Amino acid sequence: MPWGVVSLMSLRQEFVRLSESKTVSFAELCQRYAISRKTGYKWLGRYRQQGGDGLANLSRRPKRSPAKLDDAKEQALLSLRQRYPRWGARKIRRLLSKQSQGVVPACSTITRVFHRHGLIDTQSAAAKPNWQRFEREMPNSLWQMDFKGPVATVSGPAQALTVLDDHSRFSLCLKALPNQKTPSVQQALIETFRLYGLPNTMIMDNGSPWGYGPAPKAYTQLTVWLIRLQITVSHSRPYHPQTMGKDERFHGTLDRELLRGRQWRDIPELQHGFEGFRYQYNFVRPHDALGLEVPASRYRVSLRCFPENLPPIQYDPGVKVRKVQQKGEISFQGKTLLVGKAFCGYPVGLKGTHSDGVFDVLFCHQTVGQINLREP
Repeated sequence: MPWGVVSLMSLRQEFVRLSESKTVSFAELCQRYAISRKTGYKWLGRYRQQGGDGLANLSRRPKRSPAKLDDAKEQALLSLRQRYPRWGARKIRRLLSKQSQGVVPACSTITRVFHRHGLIDTQSAAAKPNWQRFEREMPNSLWQMDFKGPVATVSGPAQALTVLDDHSRFSLCLKALPNQKTPSVQQALIETFRLYGLPNTMIMDNGSPWGYGPAPKAYTQLTVWLIRLQITVSHSRPYHPQTMGKDERFHGTLDRELLRGRQWRDIPELQHGFEGFRYQYNFVRPHDALGLEVPASRYRVSLRCFPENLPPIQYDPGVKVRKVQQKGEISFQGKTLLVGKAFCGYPVGLKGTHSDGVFDVLFCHQTVGQINLREP
């Protein structure tokens, strides 16, 4: 992903922040960001000397004019509220505490200021309490993936592909696509995998392009590709959006803080807006579920690098292997069994269970179904 394609400031700040975690070597991180180590050390050095301002191509932005600071604290609060109109008092206070050297007003005081200036929407969905959510213990254990769409643009509708890390809420992918077809989604995921590495598991709903319902239609060309990358594929329960609760919450935030009330010219302009929002969400916006820390404070890149060439499909000794034919079927012990058209041309494994005549159907590392030879 060349730095000239997307926002330079966002990628430079993301690069130096992730380099501090030292999850992968500095050389590996530079390679993922498609820059030389010399360039990486240059931006890291500037960041350590000057902070975020050192990452800009232009000179540092000037400090605020004293003429604008009549009743400075209140004006600072109003300025932050104007910049982040959907943020409540807790998030504004957290951000102000990082910017101010003095005493930061209490949340109740900030709320009164917003009320006095008519900046509180009492019916806002963001003000409603959240249900308790569960999370994985480590980054990259589980990624949630879904579409937020369609998003209207003047030149036609766009589909917003979103991928979120379950543990940290870090937004890994926010891509404006022309459709939900496999080639578009696969290319967006390849860019994401090259940058952040591979997760252990990905969960998604049962719709296109990653599933069409229960077996044997539960898997598609795209999910088969993910399994070949040694990623465990999981589908959410039908009619239970809470299974994908964190990504659904992210969609709500995206709608309130970026999409609502905006008109976009085309997909490139929408993508430009997505890039700014994703950086703000990951590195600036305090998150209630994280104790008002930002998602980037909890995220680390994966140690599992994206393989440019898919690994060979192998099975353990004792597993019976059959090649899936054109109709998605295999022949086993004199019977023709339907596995799924998504596996056509690939070898699948049949592993016996504790029940006589019952076999698990394996594809690579994942159990994708079960057959019972005693049933018709």
